[in-house]
Amino acid sequence: MDLEIIAVFILLTITIAAFILEKVSVDVTALALMGVLFSISSLNLSPKWPELSELLIVFSNEAPLTIACMFVISAALSKCRIIEQASKYLSKFCRYGYTRFMLVLLLLVAVVSAFVNNTPVVVVLLPVVMSLSRDLGVSSSKMLIPLSYASIFGGCCTLVGTSTNILASGIMSTSEIYPQMSPMSMFELTKIGLPLMFVSLGFLIIFGRKLLPEREALTNIISGIERKEFLTEAIILQSSPLIGKKIFETRIPSLTGTRLLDVVRDGKSTANALDKLVLQPRDKLILSCKPHGIIEAREIEGMDLFNDSKLGIEQVSSETGIMVEAVVGPSSTLISKSLSDAHFRSRYNLTILAIHRKGKNIKTQLNEIRLKPSDTLLILGTESSIERLRSSEEVILLDNPPVPAKNMKSKAPIVLGVIACIVGSAFFNLLPISIASLLGVSVLLLSNCIRPTEAYRSIEWNILILIFGMLALGITMQKTGASGLIASLVGNLSTEVIPESWQIIVVLIVLYLITSWMTEILSNAATIVIMAPISLEIAYEMSMNVENARAYILTTCIAASASFVTPIGYQTNTFVYTVGGYRFGDFIKIGIYLNLIYCLGTIGLVGWYWNLFP
Repeated sequence: MDLEIIAVFILLTITIAAFILEKVSVDVTALALMGVLFSISSLNLSPKWPELSELLIVFSNEAPLTIACMFVISAALSKCRIIEQASKYLSKFCRYGYTRFMLVLLLLVAVVSAFVNNTPVVVVLLPVVMSLSRDLGVSSSKMLIPLSYASIFGGCCTLVGTSTNILASGIMSTSEIYPQMSPMSMFELTKIGLPLMFVSLGFLIIFGRKLLPEREALTNIISGIERKEFLTEAIILQSSPLIGKKIFETRIPSLTGTRLLDVVRDGKSTANALDKLVLQPRDKLILSCKPHGIIEAREIEGMDLFNDSKLGIEQVSSETGIMVEAVVGPSSTLISKSLSDAHFRSRYNLTILAIHRKGKNIKTQLNEIRLKPSDTLLILGTESSIERLRSSEEVILLDNPPVPAKNMKSKAPIVLGVIACIVGSAFFNLLPISIASLLGVSVLLLSNCIRPTEAYRSIEWNILILIFGMLALGITMQKTGASGLIASLVGNLSTEVIPESWQIIVVLIVLYLITSWMTEILSNAATIVIMAPISLEIAYEMSMNVENARAYILTTCIAASASFVTPIGYQTNTFVYTVGGYRFGDFIKIGIYLNLIYCLGTIGLVGWYWNLFP
């Protein structure tokens, strides 16, 4: 084995390990990978290693451009609240019971996800589903996993349904070993994805309610009595024995039913330094109290609750606090910031009581935790403060869906028209999908359907960087012969072990299983960029014609998207994982059946359509 191939496998192993361990974000790992690959190329250490100019080709790849445009188009769709408007009709089906309601909901999600990025579809429907689950008298955990899965079903049906398909199409059109291979057409996957979608939806409707757990959302974990809290203020008196003491040296932290949220001094919040703060006269303490906690707090000497003394300061009355859940969206400016960095308390006058991430509630050192997409926040504040946060669009509040602005409702036909034109131009081969998407985004910007700042913010740059890094790795694997070596090993093994008439279909099954396993632990984008070139190399090694090779890469495409067993394999799974209060095993319990349906169904349909069975 050449040193170049060994080096590539070492880099591949380190990259996959970094993705799994998540010590650093995946985009940082991909960026570091690009740096290493580009550095080796620029040093010209080996003629077998790709030249720098060959690696830089990744930045001219059409797929990332198309994916970026789809992010913007999906953001415009969300801004117009088209999905929320359509979901209003869902409430009419609540009277028909859980089964019929879920049938309509999942069909709506699947159809919409076939034509736009499925992550915003799931995100904007989260508050709708949470609200309607209460009307149905059903736990939201019976509905959120199916919501995510339905978006995946729809994404597997068309070219633009998911970034996986767009990336695979780009790899198909730039293949050197199959130069005559054309890119994926708009509805080429439909003959595979649509039957699988209907079978899987039927499974969820019939068996989903039994297999899905009863889980409580973050606000429901707190008892009804504990939810009744009051926001109030207390003043440190001039002669108070508390003066000169730190918070933990007083009785305040030990009060039952009372939480210290902030200390305001000279009109400024000190929430980020409460552990070190030494109390001074006229410090204003912001407290969250249960009814019995108010009585206990009033007994502390030197602290005047409700400010009923003659200090010359305007009297403050207690105000009922409201607790709501909110999810950090994929394009929020809070991502990668701590609450203290974002000045969350001072900006919104709200307090974060807990953060739910990957099945765990975090309640300590909240101000120092850097937020991630899909983090669920338990927020306490007044109604006016909550409404101010809702209008900021930093998070998605799960109590009620936002009301669309009237001026944005008028833009809805433009957004829908742009999507229809993109789909139509791709279907009739009038324009490449990348050019059609770029023109569509231009129309949205010129018509003020979305502002430039909103467009840039909507693009998930971490995913694009991940794609560029994995494309560079894919080129390196091909140029050094690493992909060819894997293909050769698979081809030789199949020749020795499997009867000739069954080789193509058995290798197809193995390819699906490997891809499916990888996508459950990596992202679907990383998986397809690694496995799509390998699938073509295997087809070439087995002397397949271009049509059979096409069957291989389309199979890989479905396998890379069909992630049902873990909450980390697909972004929509991650979102519902935190919001629904699920455990990791909840996905395995129901997802294993869907993985089996998609595996058997894909192999059967591909084998039938391409005549691969003996």
